[in-house]
Amino acid sequence: MDLQTGSAQTETALPAPRKALRGFAAMDPQRQREIASLGGRAAHLSGHAHEFTSEEARAAGRKRHQRPESQGAQASSSA
Repeated sequence: MDLQTGSAQTETALPAPRKALRGFAAMDPQRQREIASLGGRAAHLSGHAHEFTSEEARAAGRKRHQRPESQGAQASSSA
């Protein structure tokens, strides 16, 4: 019997153990939303939350949808 074959069969026969959800992931989705909303409110009250202006949002949208220069150069050279 080949040792490599025997060990490979043993490893694949055992199912992978599942990790149990813990902490925030184990909570009810409604409770998660409640906790997250408290954090958002606290950030606004303490002045640490950032609120985008219309101009900042437009600039972010333009930046997000621009084609990166490096991809444009690669696409034109390969065509």
